[in-house]
Amino acid sequence: MSDVTVRQLAQVLGMPVDKLVEQFSEAGMKVSGPDQVVSSTEKVKLLGFLRRTHGKKEASPTPEASPKQITLKRKQVSEITVSAGAARGKTVNIEVRQKRTYVKRNEIDEQEQPVSEEREHALRLLAESKAKQEVELKRLRDMDDKQRAVEDAKRREEDAKRAAIEAERRAEEAAKEAQRLAEVEAARLAAEEEARSKKPADGKAAKVEEKKAHPPKVERPPEKAPPKKDGAEPPHRHKGNRGSHRMQLDEASEEDFGGASRFLAGELHLSGDHARRTKKRPRGKEMPRHVPAGTFSRPTAPVTREIAIGESITVADLANKLALKGSEVVKALFKMGVMATINQTIDHETAVLVVEELGHKASKATGKDAESVLAAVQAGNTADQESRPPIVTIMGHVDHGKTSLLDYIRRTKVAAGEAGGITQHIGAYHVKTPKGVITFLDTPGHAAFTAMRARGARLTDIVVLVVAADDGVMPQTLEAIQHAKAANVPLIVAINKMDKPDALPERVKQGLIQHEVVPEEYGGETQCVPVSAKTGMGVDDLLDGILLQAEVMELKAASEGRASGIVVESSLDKGRGPVATVLVQRGTLRKGDFLVCGVQYGRMRAMFNEVGQQIAEAGPSIPVVVLGLSGVPEAGDDFIVVADERLAKEVAAQREQKKRETRLVKTGATKLEDMFSQMAAGEMRVLNLVVKADVQGSVEALRDALVNLSNDSIRINVIASGVGGITESDATLAAASKAVVIGFNVRADGTARKIITENGLDLRYFSIIYDVIDQVKQVASGLLGKEIREEIIGVAQVRDVFRSSKFGQIAGCMVIEGNVKRNKPIRVLRDNVVIFEGELESLRRFKEAVEDVRNGMECGIGVKQYNDVRAGDQIECFERIEVARSL
Repeated sequence: MSDVTVRQLAQVLGMPVDKLVEQFSEAGMKVSGPDQVVSSTEKVKLLGFLRRTHGKKEASPTPEASPKQITLKRKQVSEITVSAGAARGKTVNIEVRQKRTYVKRNEIDEQEQPVSEEREHALRLLAESKAKQEVELKRLRDMDDKQRAVEDAKRREEDAKRAAIEAERRAEEAAKEAQRLAEVEAARLAAEEEARSKKPADGKAAKVEEKKAHPPKVERPPEKAPPKKDGAEPPHRHKGNRGSHRMQLDEASEEDFGGASRFLAGELHLSGDHARRTKKRPRGKEMPRHVPAGTFSRPTAPVTREIAIGESITVADLANKLALKGSEVVKALFKMGVMATINQTIDHETAVLVVEELGHKASKATGKDAESVLAAVQAGNTADQESRPPIVTIMGHVDHGKTSLLDYIRRTKVAAGEAGGITQHIGAYHVKTPKGVITFLDTPGHAAFTAMRARGARLTDIVVLVVAADDGVMPQTLEAIQHAKAANVPLIVAINKMDKPDALPERVKQGLIQHEVVPEEYGGETQCVPVSAKTGMGVDDLLDGILLQAEVMELKAASEGRASGIVVESSLDKGRGPVATVLVQRGTLRKGDFLVCGVQYGRMRAMFNEVGQQIAEAGPSIPVVVLGLSGVPEAGDDFIVVADERLAKEVAAQREQKKRETRLVKTGATKLEDMFSQMAAGEMRVLNLVVKADVQGSVEALRDALVNLSNDSIRINVIASGVGGITESDATLAAASKAVVIGFNVRADGTARKIITENGLDLRYFSIIYDVIDQVKQVASGLLGKEIREEIIGVAQVRDVFRSSKFGQIAGCMVIEGNVKRNKPIRVLRDNVVIFEGELESLRRFKEAVEDVRNGMECGIGVKQYNDVRAGDQIECFERIEVARSL
């Protein structure tokens, strides 16, 4: 280390020279100035002082501080000439680098030899010495802070004295300057008076010369100086008189000479203490030149929060409750082995572990939320119940006269009485008759009806089945009967088209008897009313029958209190915004009420009846169109009136959060595994089944065999059966009636699979009738054993068929689901119906035999002992597994 000056050393260290000189003085070394030469010894001494001040171990030039290892690097460069190839005759540089590290022997010995007791004692003493040294250094730092505070106070007093002396000096200079100007002006006046006493001969010429030498003075009134602010002198501005810089003085203006001296001395823009640019601080209060020690408080202890967590929560919401970044929560989850993003949902147990890992406390979310308040308000509404109009749904086969019957009722009973009409976009209306009011729900499609039943909407009271007398019972008529039975509502049959000559009502009744719908004439409970939508025959009898059935059912609801009901349908109107058709089930809905409808809320700005007229209120079983919701609700959502907008907004926000956090899990579907646990409770259970098979004989055999398995503990109920693949209608019916779907040599199409997945239904495929009977029989009799299941692991679609001399017919396929494996059994399906079951003879890709083919890849499949594969068929690869039952 060479000798340098203090200035050079400060430049190298990047610090002010004054501070470096001060550090040398504190270290006990006298430095005369920045140009003094500092030796290497002095620099080492300064370094040791600074290390001791900051509590670090002083580096001493001892053998221990010498390097413990040395690394040597060597580089050799040589050249070679290429003698062959395209680069022949070129010279190539070859560089060889070597690196070797040498370690002291004593360091290796110290690492190998164990630590003795004396060394441990010495280390302990050294630690105690360091602790004492830290305490001493802290005490010295505190003393330095106090001393520095005293020095700062002294420095401020000296600055104040220096400022006072400077102000006095400036005042004296201003007085002297004013006196000098007064003397100059007096001399000028005396000279003018002497020149005026000597009059020249030519008075006119003399006057001209006098004007040239002394132009006339223009006396101006003295300007008042602006008021002084906080003792500061005001600035003085000069405005000359067109070539004249003279000023007329008198005794009254001598006080203002201080300001004039500022102007004459060239200090136009500033006063003595810069009062124009800065505020005048109160006398005796100076701003500190630096922040004294102890100004900043020490960091506080970590804040421990108590986080309320529900059944599930998103990572982003958990981070907001913890007042942390989302990345920190994600990092904590990754450390726990949970791979989750900031938008994913985690369960309660995982969230509790994360909260505790981050140093906070977790608690279970209490029930004191908006939903609880809403439930308490709804439970507190105990008004007296009164009779209400029935809600009727009309169903039937296409072209059997449903629309014509509705049109006749609208024309004769609604329009004539001016009580409202029917419009197709509303979907619900009510009819006033001499015997009472009837509400018709215009949902001719069975899919919408069963979808409402599947969501638990207790909406329909009576189903009117329209059957044409000249056509009889048709497939959609059977579906309507099955839906009415699944919904457990009374059925009234309207035998339409009685005005035709080929009408045979008895044939219709015979067809209904075959499907367990027995008319009253034959000792049953179902009303069969002959009607004609064209002539109006029997329409009054049909309305009377509906009212009679409603009277038997004793339909009642509370007409007072806050309204509640169900959304029939909804849409988004360009001019009116969200529009919802709601059916009031309880209470009275009034204009201006605050409404919560699913995840939407709002205030009822307007209410309309069926013909578009504004109304003020609607009672039970009355459909109305409402405006004012925040968004479009879903069909089937419940609505309820609340007290204020705050509660409505909180309930809607909480429902939206739950909908976002967790996926709707529907537990209504019955599982075969759950039946035995239900039987253990000692209750009579009903197992609903939907059976579809490839041929009618299999359907009848399965239905009879399964129904005969019923006993005192469980009743097997086949609510629907048919031939062909499982369709959307079958899946919707199963969801409405909580049934198990059984496919015997048939499969479900894409729409049906989607509905089954969304509703969590139990769908099972079989190819042997004994497997179906055995599984249901084991559950019904309470016997536990191994269950044989068939799981589909892959599906390949046949794109083209080729001929092979070795294997015969080869199907060129594309795997569309799962994997196709070579050693697994297969089935060939055509139009979702099994036509062959066997095994693979060959599985190849690009003329090479493979064990399996993944989804999205092409392959060639040879089916053993089957040569009727066609383009468009599906080859299904499956496996049979045994699953042990457990309670």
